[in-house]
Amino acid sequence: MQLRAIITAVDNASSEISKVGNSFSRLAKVGVAAAVAGIAGLTAGIVASVKEANEAQRGFAQTEAVLKSTGKIAGVTADQVSNLADSLSMSTLFTDDAVRAVENMLLTFTNIGKDVFPQAQETVLNMSQALGQDLKSSSIQLGKALNDPINGMSALSRVGVSFTDAQKEQIKTLQESGNVMGAQKVILAELNTEFGNAAVAA
Repeated sequence: MQLRAIITAVDNASSEISKVGNSFSRLAKVGVAAAVAGIAGLTAGIVASVKEANEAQRGFAQTEAVLKSTGKIAGVTADQVSNLADSLSMSTLFTDDAVRAVENMLLTFTNIGKDVFPQAQETVLNMSQALGQDLKSSSIQLGKALNDPINGMSALSRVGVSFTDAQKEQIKTLQESGNVMGAQKVILAELNTEFGNAAVAA
């Protein structure tokens, strides 16, 4: 009887030890899997960060190239453009790279100066958000309108922007008298009335 009890106890102990061993084995596998997943996630994060940094650097280099080719006529620096892109990207759904691409496009229109540039940039974002169109299209439409207000208004009219006869006459008078900025501000004021804060609200 004692021998049988001992044998039974040994068998039970062996079974429990086996269960413990299996548990440790499963835990080890789970730990290895978690470690592999963690490393993969970290690697993906590093790759994404490097890619984002490279894209930002390319955007900055393009800004510098545009400023150089236009003789810095806009009156802004590459750092100012970059800071504005960062600020707008944090308050809208658009990424800083997308915003910087818009800025680089607007900088090619040499009649857009530093006093109008920030508002023009924000207006492009509002237009795209409200009209559901891409940023490049909005940049070109607004850029043409601000670069040559009298003739450029037609580009905005095609997407539904309405100018009164009084506004059209005011824009014409201002531009013909040499006050292009004044004409630009009339256009921007109307766009702000129609689309103001659309990007931030989104």
